[in-house]
Amino acid sequence: MSRGQFYLDKANAKMFGVCSGIADYTGVDAIWVRVTAVLLTLFVSFITIPIYIATAIIADSKPTYLYSDAEEERLLRKMRRRAARSGRVHSDLSDIDRRIADIERHYSTSNSRLAAEIDSLR
Repeated sequence: MSRGQFYLDKANAKMFGVCSGIADYTGVDAIWVRVTAVLLTLFVSFITIPIYIATAIIADSKPTYLYSDAEEERLLRKMRRRAARSGRVHSDLSDIDRRIADIERHYSTSNSRLAAEIDSLR
């Protein structure tokens, strides 16, 4: 359904919301816009990729007051999933840092021969 101005539709987005924004603007189903974009990219020209990226950077996101209640709830769920995923990444990186520190501590304290060789090099 066209609302007068083009916006990125983050609630129905697969990547940046460009295709779902075009679908919302033109009133065409988003799957057809996505299929058309892929076919244009593969068979006509790869210029569609920079155009897609430029549109994602330049276009404004859809204001929250234009979302229906279901779309707004879907958008909030996506945001919560992203926040949880970033928390898991932070946790995984912290775990890796701790394990590397344990390895360093093991080799620097428990290997007396290695410590003696390092001291002899000084």
